[in-house]
Amino acid sequence: MILVDDHCHLTHEKYKKDLNGVLERAREAGVKAIVCSGVNTPTNREALELAEKHKDLVKCSMGIYPVDALGLGADEVGLTRQTKPIDLDDEFAFIKKNKDKIVAIGECGLDYHWVKDEKHQEKMRDVFQKVIEFTEKIKKPIVIHSRRAENDAVEMLESSKIKNIVMHAFEARKNLIKKVADKGWYFSIPATIVKSQQFQTVAEIANINQLTTETDGPWMSPVPGERNEPNNVLLAVKKIAEIKKFTVEETANNIWLNFQKVYL
Repeated sequence: MILVDDHCHLTHEKYKKDLNGVLERAREAGVKAIVCSGVNTPTNREALELAEKHKDLVKCSMGIYPVDALGLGADEVGLTRQTKPIDLDDEFAFIKKNKDKIVAIGECGLDYHWVKDEKHQEKMRDVFQKVIEFTEKIKKPIVIHSRRAENDAVEMLESSKIKNIVMHAFEARKNLIKKVADKGWYFSIPATIVKSQQFQTVAEIANINQLTTETDGPWMSPVPGERNEPNNVLLAVKKIAEIKKFTVEETANNIWLNFQKVYL
């Protein structure tokens, strides 16, 4: 059985003391690919370095996290901070130079949870539009963060020419989930589906061929108080299998095929 974690922050300080152990536990669980997601200028470089070091398991996704893009600071410490607005021209140049070494652009998008000021939200939308246009040019998948901004994010993506769009930990109402599903976009389902009705609803509505699995580690742990790790994607697979009435192995294999179709 092959498992995938298509969204994890392996460069977080919570992994630094025992990263090799984290990766080994993932391998033992059957995880064949972990996408390490960058969020800003320094973490994009860290994610790339990590993927180069662990080529058998780790893939790199370079992101422009909406809060970091404006230099407003991350919502939680633990990742290398972006202390000033991201220079998009410089970052796009760096990403383009390394585009054959990455599997996606992301995470990127909109965040109205941490950024409530309308002027900043407008700037955020301007940045996101530029990220969408850049992603179209380099022909990569895009991984979307859309916290409390799901409607705006979907609306902006509707006119894009991006082939593969992945909605990361998508928290939206049923009608918007169905709209996204009807467009053929993908949903990355976190391990917290085991206790989250929201993500269970996403898994119910979307076709099995539109689902991948993630942890968003070290956050969103399915066990309160514990650090999340890539091996926890097995919990997501089991819950999706239960919802879709497939075997766990059938579900894992389908998700692996979806992952290959999107990222590889």
